[in-house]
Amino acid sequence: MGIIACKSPSSKMRALILNFATRIHKLGKDDPRRIVHSFKVALAITLVSMVYYVRPFYNGLGENGVWAILSVVVVFEYTAGATLCKSMNRGLATFLAGALGVGAKFLASLFGTKVEPIVLGCLVFLLVAAATFSRFIPQIKRRYDYGVMIFILTFSLVAVSGYRVDKIIELAHQRLSTILIGGATCIVISVCVYPVWAGEDLHNLIVSNLEKLASFLEGFGGEISKLPLDGDSVDSSSVPEKSFLTAYKSVLNSKAMEESLANFAWWEPGHGKFRFCHPWKQYLKIGVVTRQCGYHIEALSGYVDANFQASSSEYTKRVQEPCTNISSEAGKALKELAHSLKSFSYPSKCTIHLQTCKGAVEEVNTMLKASMVGELDVLEIIPIVTLASILIEIVKCVETIFVIIEELSEQAHFKKLKVGHHGGAVASVSDEEEDKGFVKVVIHKITSESQEIDQGNRG
Repeated sequence: MGIIACKSPSSKMRALILNFATRIHKLGKDDPRRIVHSFKVALAITLVSMVYYVRPFYNGLGENGVWAILSVVVVFEYTAGATLCKSMNRGLATFLAGALGVGAKFLASLFGTKVEPIVLGCLVFLLVAAATFSRFIPQIKRRYDYGVMIFILTFSLVAVSGYRVDKIIELAHQRLSTILIGGATCIVISVCVYPVWAGEDLHNLIVSNLEKLASFLEGFGGEISKLPLDGDSVDSSSVPEKSFLTAYKSVLNSKAMEESLANFAWWEPGHGKFRFCHPWKQYLKIGVVTRQCGYHIEALSGYVDANFQASSSEYTKRVQEPCTNISSEAGKALKELAHSLKSFSYPSKCTIHLQTCKGAVEEVNTMLKASMVGELDVLEIIPIVTLASILIEIVKCVETIFVIIEELSEQAHFKKLKVGHHGGAVASVSDEEEDKGFVKVVIHKITSESQEIDQGNRG
């Protein structure tokens, strides 16, 4: 019994260590960039620590060199955009606050020794109150909130310490220099060493959300015809998998992440296929309509529940077919929109699926109008009418997303399909390549699909 009692705690400890190691391995495997980010922060801290290790730096900056290390710890973020945002905010706020602090010190000194602390107190009160109020302005809070907070801190320290410290300009210069050293080190490492771009993450997030909605709609289109009618037994095999039902739910909670990434992406320089001043606001518009579509899909999820049974009337059977087409084609349209975003190409093929959706919607509307004048039981047709109405609203959302992505493709200069003059020359070129005179042409036999695309573009 004594041996078992001794082994029990050690086995628990081994289990805890193994569990911890498994979590760490999974965390790094899910996103290897996290491991790289850890080494990047360590490299920045090590380089900035040279302020203390190298005697000339230490003699020039003194113990204020600790502000460089603190700046790295505070401003180095996961994405390059977040690091740029915090570094620029901290640097500009420190410079402005230091200059105003020195100015406040000299202004207060003009009133004499006795009145000087009163004037300093009044200046601190007024500027801090104004700066704090500015944090409630949406534009400032979104992009400069951290800078305003640093401004309040730095101005108060410089103005108050200036009353007791004679070399106030030297103190402000040393602190500004160390903060600039720390911020510049973070920016260089974050941008040049395996950068993680907030704009790219936002782009991939929007594409992923569209693909999730498309997957649900395509799957739901196949499930409508399988809905059990009154009197039929429910086959558990016909119920979709749980992942099918819940994959879209992450779209509903993506607003905060999208707004944060868009804010950080605004600070980033041009990189890859994202030019300088890329239209990031368009991604936020896509996100808003995508979530609206997600809420409609949330309502649809109840129709694939095992306990739901549709009416067995002939009217219900006739409406199910166009509803199936609407859901499937809307899913295909969203998938094409996601593909166009991923490949930075103009969403030409999406118009084919949208036209098919509109035809099915017209068919459903005709049936709904017929039901209003017919002698159908209202209680029997309410479920299928509600289902059709939700699908129609989803089609409207898809059309809105198409319009926004179309605007994005124009502003971001996505590639377009060009049709030649000899009946079958199709080229995929960007506006930049077209301006330079470089046009890649691929000759092939025109298919019915390419004819429809050409007609849609001319229309």
